[in-house]
Amino acid sequence: MATEQRSAPRAAKRRLAVHWRILIGLGAGLAVGLVLNLTKGSILAAVGPDGFDRDLVDFAVALNGFVGDLFLRSLRFIAVPIVLFSLIEGAASLNDLKKLSRIGGKTVGIYLGTTAVAISLGVLFAQAARPGAFVPDALREELARGQAAQAAQSIKSAVAPSVWETFLNIVPTNPFASLAQGQMLQVVFAALAIGIALTMVPAERARPVIELCGTMTQVIIKLVHIIMMLAPYAVFALLVEVIAQLGFEVLGGLAVYTVTVVAGLAVMMFVVYPAVLRAFTNVSYKRFFRAIAPAQLLAFSSSSSSATLPVTLESVQDRLGVSEDVASFAIPLGATINMDGTALYQGVAAMFVAQLYGIDLTLTQQAMIVLTATLASIGTAGVPGVGIVMLVIVLQGIGMSPEMMEKGIALIFGVDRLLDMCRTATNVTGDCMVSAVVAYTEGELASEEEVAARLARVEMEPIDEHPPGEDGAAA
Repeated sequence: MATEQRSAPRAAKRRLAVHWRILIGLGAGLAVGLVLNLTKGSILAAVGPDGFDRDLVDFAVALNGFVGDLFLRSLRFIAVPIVLFSLIEGAASLNDLKKLSRIGGKTVGIYLGTTAVAISLGVLFAQAARPGAFVPDALREELARGQAAQAAQSIKSAVAPSVWETFLNIVPTNPFASLAQGQMLQVVFAALAIGIALTMVPAERARPVIELCGTMTQVIIKLVHIIMMLAPYAVFALLVEVIAQLGFEVLGGLAVYTVTVVAGLAVMMFVVYPAVLRAFTNVSYKRFFRAIAPAQLLAFSSSSSSATLPVTLESVQDRLGVSEDVASFAIPLGATINMDGTALYQGVAAMFVAQLYGIDLTLTQQAMIVLTATLASIGTAGVPGVGIVMLVIVLQGIGMSPEMMEKGIALIFGVDRLLDMCRTATNVTGDCMVSAVVAYTEGELASEEEVAARLARVEMEPIDEHPPGEDGAAA
């Protein structure tokens, strides 16, 4: 009777699932952002750049940008600690170095394999669509001229590391600096090293450290729950800022290029990943996408797989059923080295720039694009705009002159922010898929029934003892 009385008010307060709330925020953000963009353009045409009404529109855009940035800062605030503490606890509790190396080998192997597939897919799509041939000379000059300074800065700042430097940079010289700077691959290395070393310390001395890391992991997960209460509003704010500033008119001149990239990403996300998932696991298409929807939508809105990392971890563990041991290793690693969406974009963009100048790349040069982009993706920061820097490295790898690179990159800068949103969602989807495959092959993926039962138990908890925002997790 008491249970019924306790459950009734909880059922009455039940809201839409979190991914539906985020999706509504995303749609509303697109609509409001477009209205602000059109309003700003009409005001500028009517009264000039200094009109009072334009100031109000600018203030609304800036306010939404502040709200979105504050939300992303909150997620970044907990991204490094959750990786550090959960990996130390996981590695120390595992007490099985063979299993750890097995999980690591599978994770890295699948990540590199899917990245190579993504780049190859991008090159094939660009070869078939030839988007560079659809840009008129006059438009090419106009778009490139407007972004020339930004393109020149990207080319200047891009340095292609050698293979040895790439792997050497995994080991931090100062772990505290790695934590402060959010160098996720180095944080993963440091956490695994500490966790493994704890297994070699007498159990009675190691136990307090392991318990502390476990407690801190739970504390940060509670912070994720609290922050996720604001996710629908933050997604709205992020989209308002982006669309209000860019609008959709920029897509007109680069429509074929944009469609080629988005089509390739869609095939990767909705065909390749589910095919791999079905080949190695019993996870259904519906179950997979329903579980990871919050992470996908937040990745799309934020354009940052690193900022989305806490939500991705929660989605694969609580909603998909991946064990903490696998998720705490595969997801942070994926946010650093698994850039499938970005890699596919590299393939299309490199071919696009070559086609602008009528350059027919040989099979060897196309293979070099695949190899260079795969290596460049390892250790690349999961932050907005990093794809352009990677593109410079790829174009350098096929011997393109700085002048050609500058004009080509300047041309695609206009649509890069919107495409960055799409490729980040693809990156995060790939992280989730790989964690599910590795967990299933290790016997550490909960069945759909077990996940449902776990979420049902959460629903039975008293409403004042469970953080708000979880209601949607059961839907």
